[in-house]
Amino acid sequence: MTVLAHEADDEFLLRAEPHRRELLAHCYRMTGSLHDAEDLVQETYLRAWKAYSGFKGESSLRTWLYRIATNTCLTALEGRQRRPLPSGLGGPNADPTDDITFRDEVPWLEPLPDPAADPSEIVGSRESVRLAFVAALQHLSPRQRAVLVLREVLQWKAAEVAEVLGCSTAAVNSLLQRARAQLAAAGVREDDVLPAPDSPEAQELLDRYIAAFESYDIDKLVELFTADAVWEMPPFDSWYRGPHDIVLLSKTHCPAEGPGDLRFIRTTANGQPAAAVYLLNRETGRHEPLQLQVFDIGADGIRHVVAFHLPSFEKWGLPAVWEAPGA
Repeated sequence: MTVLAHEADDEFLLRAEPHRRELLAHCYRMTGSLHDAEDLVQETYLRAWKAYSGFKGESSLRTWLYRIATNTCLTALEGRQRRPLPSGLGGPNADPTDDITFRDEVPWLEPLPDPAADPSEIVGSRESVRLAFVAALQHLSPRQRAVLVLREVLQWKAAEVAEVLGCSTAAVNSLLQRARAQLAAAGVREDDVLPAPDSPEAQELLDRYIAAFESYDIDKLVELFTADAVWEMPPFDSWYRGPHDIVLLSKTHCPAEGPGDLRFIRTTANGQPAAAVYLLNRETGRHEPLQLQVFDIGADGIRHVVAFHLPSFEKWGLPAVWEAPGA
């Protein structure tokens, strides 16, 4: 009996483990939190492991795992606040010379590391984990999120979604219609295709952006942003629009004091170009984690920067302190 149980456990892990990454992306879309998504994936696997002996193969294992993950997320989201970005709080863009307010009591949207091997490994398109898309999902009810993700991202049939949610196909179609309308109102466009994170256009813009910050030549940033570019940096609750205000914000509030104070390491997050930013600690002489900046880059320039203040870049496999190449 014990041998058979071990064999069943081994079979479950062998078959289920390849789906872990895509389930993480699914739970992240639902919650907007990497940490919550990791916990919910673990809960999904625990529930699936306990129920595996009753899995009859009437659907694929992948579909079965998604059903469990979706319901696990819906249960976890009951009574929880949505996870916004500062621009999603409903307030106007701020004056860059005003004081900035740290709001750690707000459950902010979090960034998602991309697979180390290839960002394109994220299930669905890059657009399905873009910050703009995941932030817009936060305006939907949990059931609307589930319907939109299952129907639009995973391409499930309405009847399959209805079975997961325990409702009629008519209810699913109604939830989907309302979810689409709310996304459209939030400005999310399905045809808004961005350059790949490693495209020459994105890399050239990032070269110039990083050079401007590392050399402390902040005025050069003006020519890199689009006219209506947005900058925000949770857990500070303000957001800023336009190259002039973004540059003035950097001059007013950036903790760097001169060339070399900031150092950047390129990475990707949410299927978008990103950079880990390290700030010189003058007491230790080391460059320590400051922000993870995630970029929305269009054909006409940098359109959006979300600068997440993070205590470490461990989830991105990056060093605890920046060291000069060859050091």
